[in-house]
Amino acid sequence: MHDIKSIRDNPAAFDAALKRRGLEALSASLLAIDERRRAAILASEQAQARRNAASKEIGDAKKAKDDARAAKLMAEVAELKTTMPQLELTARGVDEELAKELAAIPNLPADDVPEGVDEHGNVQRHIFGAVRNYAFTPKPHDDLGGALGYMDFESAAKLSGARFVVLKKKLARLERAIGQFMLDLHTNEHGYTEINPPLLVRDDVMFGTGQLPKFEDDQFWAVKGELLAPVDGSAVADVDRLEAQTAYAGRLGKLRSERLGLIPTAEVPLTNLVRESIRDEKELPMRLTALTPCFRAEAGAAGRDTRGMIRQHQFTKVELVSITTPETSKDEHERMLACAEEVLRQLDLHYRVMTLCAGDMGFSAQKTYDIEVWMPGQGEGGAYREISSCSVCGEFQARRMDARYRGPDGKPRFVHTLNGSGTAVGRALIAVMETYQQEDGSIAVPDVLQPYMGGLKVISKEG
Repeated sequence: MHDIKSIRDNPAAFDAALKRRGLEALSASLLAIDERRRAAILASEQAQARRNAASKEIGDAKKAKDDARAAKLMAEVAELKTTMPQLELTARGVDEELAKELAAIPNLPADDVPEGVDEHGNVQRHIFGAVRNYAFTPKPHDDLGGALGYMDFESAAKLSGARFVVLKKKLARLERAIGQFMLDLHTNEHGYTEINPPLLVRDDVMFGTGQLPKFEDDQFWAVKGELLAPVDGSAVADVDRLEAQTAYAGRLGKLRSERLGLIPTAEVPLTNLVRESIRDEKELPMRLTALTPCFRAEAGAAGRDTRGMIRQHQFTKVELVSITTPETSKDEHERMLACAEEVLRQLDLHYRVMTLCAGDMGFSAQKTYDIEVWMPGQGEGGAYREISSCSVCGEFQARRMDARYRGPDGKPRFVHTLNGSGTAVGRALIAVMETYQQEDGSIAVPDVLQPYMGGLKVISKEG
């Protein structure tokens, strides 16, 4: 959320930052609404002040036995009582209009974020490891899992539709092992506090971290036991779309007041733990982690990554969240990246770190590092695929949540928030399967995961 006072003080800088995001200048339209808002507030306040003053003057006129003046003042007060509610309504309406416009604008990029309009403008920061050489052609994870009999997309489709998977036996245990390994690493060695948060959250919680209002169609919504997704999304199937669209639109107003959203990432509940509060500076930094299922309708990703487990409606992820002071958030960003990287280093997976350009960052991000792991089975010659994004958001989310802290001077200030995948468990599973595959189709278990697998060193097809 943006501070209109800051935009008012430096509109040119605001528009320049939006331009880096690939957006048109908005300061003029925002300031025009702000002028109307301030004028409406002033008119309402002046009417209230005049009513108070006139009420006092009525008493003075009556004491002076000036009945004519008292009658005139009473008529004025009566008229003000009639007009004031409309003035207050107008002021509230313009204030809500400005808030709505500001809520739809993404965070502004930090000064050191690279220029660029899409992923082609991202800049490589560093690489860990190297591409492995195989004496055979590496297979994609879905071929490996299917041949082992432990990865079943067909049964998942019967249960839930496209973009779901059923993992079985040793692959189910391997995914669980990866998640537990990540949690243990972050809590035991990196100082994060483990949280088990709700998976269903209110609209204002989704708003706090930036999922609403812009990405409403990318979420799943639960209402009285129903799961709702956009009618044009891939989660809706085998229905008459016109009928469904009409029904959806007709119920939407009521649903919004009753619904809860399934979290797209644990960032949402973890970050909102500090909403509407003022923390003591001694509590910061707060470092939180959670291993949760995540749910995404992927309404804007139709046709992308349809094969295998790369892009699922339901997946598991370990999330990292930090709540810091403005002075320490930049260093905390580097620390968070190192914590996420350590997961892949201990798994001995080849990866690269990219600094995202201004046009490729997420809505709430001020600066983002993406970790892209090498997956040898992804296309001819393999490919890098995102497995973690670590972002610093500045005070952008804190303003939306009203999350503040009190420093030594006693004055409340907005906290800075950070979030990162530490990492996506499903994609880590894919990377392990494809990297550690053997010529006979079996999968070697990385050393750090063997204690979580009961000492199992190789996943192979059961006799």
